[in-house]
Amino acid sequence: MQFIERPYCERLGIPFGFDLGAGALSAEAIANPPVFNRARAAVIFGGTARTLIHGLKYRDRVELAEFIGKMMLRGGQDILADADILIPVPLHRWRLFFRKFNQSALLAQVVGRHAGIAVDLTSLERIRSTPPQVGLSGQKRHENMRGAFRVTDAGRQRLAGKRLVLIDDAFTTGATLSAATRALKRAGAANIDVLTFARATLSSVIGK
Repeated sequence: MQFIERPYCERLGIPFGFDLGAGALSAEAIANPPVFNRARAAVIFGGTARTLIHGLKYRDRVELAEFIGKMMLRGGQDILADADILIPVPLHRWRLFFRKFNQSALLAQVVGRHAGIAVDLTSLERIRSTPPQVGLSGQKRHENMRGAFRVTDAGRQRLAGKRLVLIDDAFTTGATLSAATRALKRAGAANIDVLTFARATLSSVIGK
């Protein structure tokens, strides 16, 4: 696996080939600033990282969540230090019914347990069953996720003014995480960061 280490873009966590100085931003972060504050990931998506994610999501290898979650702790130290609550990206109820578990919730529970941070499994809901994102362009992915999430009334009270970290297994185009972030912002969250196990780069997407 290719671990993500500094230097990297302070907003998107995209690794740099050389040190550009403190607080450096990638061209992508400058041209298209994300709706969340910061994104961090433990490894580049591809190879063994892809195998681990697919094993957890599609082969019911739930025991992998502990191993993956511990690596996420290492990759997200700076944003976890500022967090009040961890929010896993939810599945739609029908997808949860067929899959039987939400891999993001499993990872959030591992990270939360080891970092001593509360995990909220109920405030953010996925209200629209979206088609699979695989094979869609970046723009289509964002269109696909529009309006897919909402925060419950009780969740608005719990999350208002809080510093949140969204947890998911992988960051590809950021469409899902951006849609979830917008819903949390509308609920009054003070700050929203993103932590995933793996993130795609241009080279890792081409190499899929």
